Amino acid sequence: MTDAKRFYQKRFSAGVLLLALPILIGGCGGDMYTPAPIVLPGHIQSIAVRPIANRTQIVGLEDKLRLRVTEEFLRDGRLPFINNESEAHGVVVAEIANYIKEPISYDSSHIAEEFKLWVILNLRFVDQSNNTVLWEEPRMEQVYRYFVETKPGGITEDEAREVLWDLFSRDIVKRTIDGFGSVSGASERKTPKKPLPKNAEPASAEPKKPVERVAPPPPY
Repeated sequence: MTDAKRFYQKRFSAGVLLLALPILIGGCGGDMYTPAPIVLPGHIQSIAVRPIANRTQIVGLEDKLRLRVTEEFLRDGRLPFINNESEAHGVVVAEIANYIKEPISYDSSHIAEEFKLWVILNLRFVDQSNNTVLWEEPRMEQVYRYFVETKPGGITEDEAREVLWDLFSRDIVKRTIDGFGSVSGASERKTPKKPLPKNAEPASAEPKKPVERVAPPPPY
């Protein structure tokens, strides 16, 4: 066999291998498949956030969370944010279903020095034009561990809440703008097909085992 013939034979073999490579990868890695996100319909051109319901005994949580979500939508800027819900094409509807503060470590005097905050939201997104729910996440949750302010590097409970609101706001905006399946976690995702009664609130959720998250570093 001449050198030229060997050269072209090698090039042909390499080409066949490259063509077959995607098929081989797809056939041996079923768990590598990631479903395409369900993005917002084209007629959703503006976003609003309904005043958040608070099913817990902690007063004021809902206002702080709504403010932070609003700020995140404004910062993201991909869709105009509307303060008046009746003028928006799509509305984020949320309720704080559970707020759990749990001590997880103690000092030598048996005084709690480290706590875990666990908050669960029920979330849905309403298409105002068709009065339907485009998607809902009945158990979006965040968990954050922190040391009390008397310990080095410790923070207050209010500061720990701010971390959770920051995590929630980023996930809510990502879930809304980037589409179904874009937020990882333990929440149960589903897309209902029935129309939503006007001003309906999400159903309450019972707590399950939380998934702990790491606080995002400032700035964005």
